[in-house]
Amino acid sequence: MLTNYFKIAWRNLMKNKTFSLINIAGLSIGMAACLLILQYVSFELSYDQFNNNAKDVYRVYNDRYQNGKLIQHTTKTYSAISKAMHNDYPEVINYTRVIKNVAILSYNTKKIGGQSLLWVENSFLAMFSYPLLAGNSATALKEPNTTVISETLAKKIFGVNDHLESLIGKVIIYRGRQPLEITGIFRDVPKNSHLQFDLLCSYISLSWITTDNEFTYAGMQNYLQLKPGTNYQALEAKFSPFSKKYFQENKISGSVEKFYLQPLSKAHLYSDFEDEIGKTGSAVAVWGLLIIAMLVIFIAWINYIIMTSAKSLERAKEVGIRKVAGATRQQLIGQFLSESLIINVVALLIALFLVNLVQDGFNRLVQQQLSLSYLFEKGLNGYSIILSLIAFIVAGIFLSGFYPSFVLSSFKPMLVLKGKYTRSNKGILLRKVLVIGQFAVTITLVIGSFVVYRQLKFVNEQNLGMDISQMLIVKAPALTQWDTTFMRKESSFINEIMELPGVLGAAHSGSLPGDELWTNSDVKRTDAPVEAHFTVQHTGVGPGFMDLYQMNLVAGREFTSTDYNDDRNKLHSIVLNEAAMKLLGFKSANDAVGKQINTAGRNYDVIGVVADFHQRSLHYPIEPTMFFPHFSMMDYFSVKVDPHDLSSKIAVIKKKYDSFFPGNLFDYYFLDEKFNEQYGNDKLFGKVFSIFSGFAILIASLGLFGLSLFATAQRIKEIGIRKVLGASVPNILMMLSKDFIKLVIIAFFIALPVAWFVMNNWLQNFAYRININLWIFVAAGFLALFLAVATISFQTIKTAVANPAKILRTE
Repeated sequence: MLTNYFKIAWRNLMKNKTFSLINIAGLSIGMAACLLILQYVSFELSYDQFNNNAKDVYRVYNDRYQNGKLIQHTTKTYSAISKAMHNDYPEVINYTRVIKNVAILSYNTKKIGGQSLLWVENSFLAMFSYPLLAGNSATALKEPNTTVISETLAKKIFGVNDHLESLIGKVIIYRGRQPLEITGIFRDVPKNSHLQFDLLCSYISLSWITTDNEFTYAGMQNYLQLKPGTNYQALEAKFSPFSKKYFQENKISGSVEKFYLQPLSKAHLYSDFEDEIGKTGSAVAVWGLLIIAMLVIFIAWINYIIMTSAKSLERAKEVGIRKVAGATRQQLIGQFLSESLIINVVALLIALFLVNLVQDGFNRLVQQQLSLSYLFEKGLNGYSIILSLIAFIVAGIFLSGFYPSFVLSSFKPMLVLKGKYTRSNKGILLRKVLVIGQFAVTITLVIGSFVVYRQLKFVNEQNLGMDISQMLIVKAPALTQWDTTFMRKESSFINEIMELPGVLGAAHSGSLPGDELWTNSDVKRTDAPVEAHFTVQHTGVGPGFMDLYQMNLVAGREFTSTDYNDDRNKLHSIVLNEAAMKLLGFKSANDAVGKQINTAGRNYDVIGVVADFHQRSLHYPIEPTMFFPHFSMMDYFSVKVDPHDLSSKIAVIKKKYDSFFPGNLFDYYFLDEKFNEQYGNDKLFGKVFSIFSGFAILIASLGLFGLSLFATAQRIKEIGIRKVLGASVPNILMMLSKDFIKLVIIAFFIALPVAWFVMNNWLQNFAYRININLWIFVAAGFLALFLAVATISFQTIKTAVANPAKILRTE
């Protein structure tokens, strides 16, 4: 019986090659798009799932309020928090504190820079699943000045892959000063870990963190492990008295402190925090792309339903004869479902081929090493992804094949064989509804693509309030020992490279545009009441920094060499931005200049006010900022260079750097590239959104082409007669197109509010954003209408220009 079903199904597919090809092409493109997006989505959702304790590990985040206003929303909080929570709440069974640094390591004469280092407690290795290949995880980080390093770092330093045990006990040097004994080697951190690091060092080594500053130093991440089955939200509810106990409202830190827990599984995608410890993803982008994947395959299956049900009239006589010959309705449904199965399976095989064909390009697009095997082996909780996909495909096959099978098997044999069968109005109405739904989805995706493109164009072209183009950043000479000559050495280095050909300017600073700045929560005017204090972010800069970055000085002056001193206690000058000036209550920039503010218990003279600028991406509002005169071992050198022959200019700058700071690594990058990395998730979302929206448009156009092909074939005799009676080609084209055009117009008006709602919500992720103008909707509507007309016209014009005599003779 089954063999017979498939034989007949195959013959029918071969008989109607054009319609079969359209169905298979649409389904295969839809399935391929779906499989590609599922790879990316499954990877993003798999972050930190490899940890055995993933369900029980949480990180503490901290909201700080001042004068009733939220001033900070961060995962970087006080060093004593996790320890105190462990002591106060029996639900907390383990904890670790984490501080991230970038390490420069030395071993004999070899130096390696740019390594990601985490200072952690020994409990870290018990809470997280980063297995050691050599060493004892129970004791590896218990002692001061101990470290465990990755396989890759071990190879970089020692050049070996095997006999890892022999590396235990060897000593490497951190930043040219601190010896670290290797007590373990761990397997390289998985790519889907929100914590990325090359080595772990014992937290106890940080002697500068003492009991005196545990509730005042807010510079680390705190992770808790709860008892299995603990309701973390119930534990969160107990944190209000915890805050009052340790912070006495705002008496300790100057802010009202509130603490919450974030599940480890949400650390990658659901992070809108300041001071993130690693690169984060976007839940909006991930779920948005997953919805697009579902919509694309949905459009493909709708195509199949429309095309198959439209051809029902042609197969009515076949059904009538089969019923007269004794076929039951169940047998006929089985027959037509087998056709659906063949088409879907063939489409799936082609889709798998297409995925393999474009896999490398897709991996470059999403900047990950993904594959179908990854999807099947390591997707959402292992094998459940395979079962989900099988269930999804089976459901799609059943749903897309069920309605056509139901319609075809319902024909009454007597009416069909007598030639009295006519098309069902219900069937025509359903096809119209499906076409409207299909194009409503397509138009929504087109509008979304326009909005995403315009917003990304807007952020790229936005005036930042400073110029970061052609800014070469050279990292600090971290291996040079600090002494009283360092400040003069740094100034001399800057002065000499400014004399080099092609160097347009240079300055140093403690942070750069794009960095998250430190904040002071006790800033106040000296001429205002003591209780009127505010939170302002701050950074340190060298002479000429503001001029180098072409920041607009609206009042006063910027720093000169006289504002700097080896003795930090003698520094007294400060520059504000306009946002800080307004926050502190000054009437104008000129009013602020010459006044004093107090922070950290010291008075500073306001010597200047600069116009507001975007320190970070346009996701964030402009923050109140103050600048201090600054010299430090942690400084960056900003060098403005002429864009011509960059390699030779960089080589000359390196030579100067090596002469001033021998033994240091010359590490550099261009600031605009680094700054634009903040939009990495948005750009990826925009590219993938546009590409797969294009697939949706292609599939919808294929379906419309097939439907117009069928409609034209059904009216071929009418077209011949109309031509004989004098109808022109445009008349016939309008006659055949108007019904489809009406459907597209209806779809457009359905798509308008949906697209506006979805994209307006997406734009809320940006503090500075475009307005969704009417022309975007109009352009999308005209594009959809143009594509529909172009698709329909291909076949209708061909038929309309044919010789009517030939048409009527054939009919």
